[in-house]
Amino acid sequence: MKYNRILLKLSGEALMGKQQYGIDAERLMQYAEEIRTVAQTGVQVAIVIGGGNIFRGVQAEAFGLDRVQGDYMGMLATVINSMALQSALEKLGVPTRLLSGVTIQRVCEPYIRRRALRHLEKNRVVIFGAGIGSPYFTTDSAASLRAIEVEADVVLKGTRVDGIYTADPEKDPTATRYPQITFDEVMEKNLNVMDMTAFTLCKENNLPIIVFDMNKGGNLQRLVEGEAIGTLVTMNGDATHRLDPKQSALQPDLKRASASPAEQA
Repeated sequence: MKYNRILLKLSGEALMGKQQYGIDAERLMQYAEEIRTVAQTGVQVAIVIGGGNIFRGVQAEAFGLDRVQGDYMGMLATVINSMALQSALEKLGVPTRLLSGVTIQRVCEPYIRRRALRHLEKNRVVIFGAGIGSPYFTTDSAASLRAIEVEADVVLKGTRVDGIYTADPEKDPTATRYPQITFDEVMEKNLNVMDMTAFTLCKENNLPIIVFDMNKGGNLQRLVEGEAIGTLVTMNGDATHRLDPKQSALQPDLKRASASPAEQA
């Protein structure tokens, strides 16, 4: 496998499938199957999913609601999606843990970095819900931050398009896809990849991003096997900045060796 540990970012809207609202069961199980296939190879999988299929915090102001209150509502929407994905994965026999940035004791664990790392080391799929637990931050920011915290090798942003284009391919038929691109070029060309906070976090920590079509069956597995799919964003715009999986695979053992017996439990 090309990667030892990945952070998969999914949009809430993707779960709608052909519906106008909510969760499409067929799309949910499709994603769960894709994730199971990758997890069974030994790749450690962490996931952040949005809540746009239920509620977005930025919608609050349009309704006359307080933005902070709206953002917390959006966080709860991500927890609903996370619980649905967890249930789908467990139905397929995949061990999962749901960690939330907002404490909801009856349905998920609170986010603790060491606990998340321990779950990943035990090859459990870890789902991060409720963003980072603070208003004014998107789930893109949560994905970048959690990926850095758990030392993921790459952020895989699953979308309904197969990469980053010169323009919106759904509106401009002449738009062309970038196979690779640098962080600086994305910013110079003002391309819509992630919100600026999330994107800057990845750039400053030299964390590669791959934007790909999650709806095409098998794409996720082909990516972790090293196949060139979607658009790769790195410091130099090539694959040389991808981490060596052999080095990454040693990191959990090094952390565990330095941890106390209580932390290893």
